[in-house]
Amino acid sequence: MKVHILDDWFDTLRGLPCFAKLADHEVTVWTDHEPDPIALAARVKDAEALVLFRERTRITADLLGRLPNLKLISQRSVYPHVDVEACTANGVLLCSNMHSDTPSYAAAEHTLALILASYRQIPDQVASIRAGKWQSGVGRTLRGRTLGLYGYGRIARAVASYAKAIGMKVQWWSSEEGRARAVENGETVATSREAFFASSDIVSLHVRLKPTTRGLITADDLAAMQPRSLFVNTSRSGLVVEGALEAEIAKGRIYAAVDVFDAEPLTDPSHPLLTAPNVLPTPHIGYVTEDELDLQFSDIFDQINAYDAGAPIHMINPEVWTQT
Repeated sequence: MKVHILDDWFDTLRGLPCFAKLADHEVTVWTDHEPDPIALAARVKDAEALVLFRERTRITADLLGRLPNLKLISQRSVYPHVDVEACTANGVLLCSNMHSDTPSYAAAEHTLALILASYRQIPDQVASIRAGKWQSGVGRTLRGRTLGLYGYGRIARAVASYAKAIGMKVQWWSSEEGRARAVENGETVATSREAFFASSDIVSLHVRLKPTTRGLITADDLAAMQPRSLFVNTSRSGLVVEGALEAEIAKGRIYAAVDVFDAEPLTDPSHPLLTAPNVLPTPHIGYVTEDELDLQFSDIFDQINAYDAGAPIHMINPEVWTQT
């Protein structure tokens, strides 16, 4: 098959073991991001299969209508960036392994790294010593602090295990079902949503973005957080009401560590989440490790080979396949 891989910004996949799975295909790798659907369609007009790097490119009806040769989109995890109805209308099969039993340990580790870096002021301290100024301030200890985890999923549970290992207290908030599972597993659940935000030294968000969770975290939630508390988001920016975090950060009352933004890639250095001194930003690198990418793209390439062999797996819109 003619396979086009989008948004591999550092041309990483060619150097990973999983890339050998595409040996029998004609592969084109794009190492930059093309947001314009017309220009992107011109690039990949010959593609029979598109490989997506998570949510870096939106797959719209406009784009799909310009790709008559496209048969398959192969990716991993959730797909809010893909117009599934348009895929079906254009006869394009979407395959996505939802990896229900595998947490992203890379994302969990990055969450802990952001918390540690924020509390110990690591970016500021590094900048200070490089400027010949020695120490720049006094950090804070995590042991004994309360970590509030919003969302009782696989990544959050991995973060909880790391936090407990360094002596932090952990409490939870989630959907009613998630809270029930947490209680069943002997975890501490806050007495209310308001109490969760008010009593956590750190709130870390771990929820999938879908129509029902968009804008889940409100301005009132952020306002309920205690002074000098830390809000961490390594999930999706859309989970927070648009502008709410920027407005709360501008007050200088709380801190934030964010790996996700409303528009990505974010290259505007004047963006308030990049300029505020009480924010630690990283460019959506939570899952971006060689180990994690090899795991993810091994699944993605398996889906291409399964389709090519006439036995597709992890079909999201199987009606397309039944029509062929």
